[in-house]
Amino acid sequence: MILMISSQGMTLDSLPSPRFGRTPYFIRYDLETKTWQAYPNEAANQSGGAGVAAAQFLIDHGAGSAISSRFGPNAHQALRAAGIAMFAFKPGVSSIADVIHAFEREQLEEIE
Repeated sequence: MILMISSQGMTLDSLPSPRFGRTPYFIRYDLETKTWQAYPNEAANQSGGAGVAAAQFLIDHGAGSAISSRFGPNAHQALRAAGIAMFAFKPGVSSIADVIHAFEREQLEEIE
């Protein structure tokens, strides 16, 4: 499964970003191969529709799950329609690697 995690930077040591649509980067993490890539979020600076554009980016990159803290209503609807599960990390998480470990241990809250 492919995870897409909102991030403030481009490494697994980066802080997670709480804002989905306006996150500076997405970290794409493959749970099977344990490989990852960082992508700038081109939707972050759009005047409107950033959440939907970010959701489309995840769809285009084969995400099975999206991890952030806040998903706007339009992003939520787009991700749900695409069958992408949404999970929230808790405040105070110190790195993307910690978010991945929490997901693997089923410690993240799924957003309905």
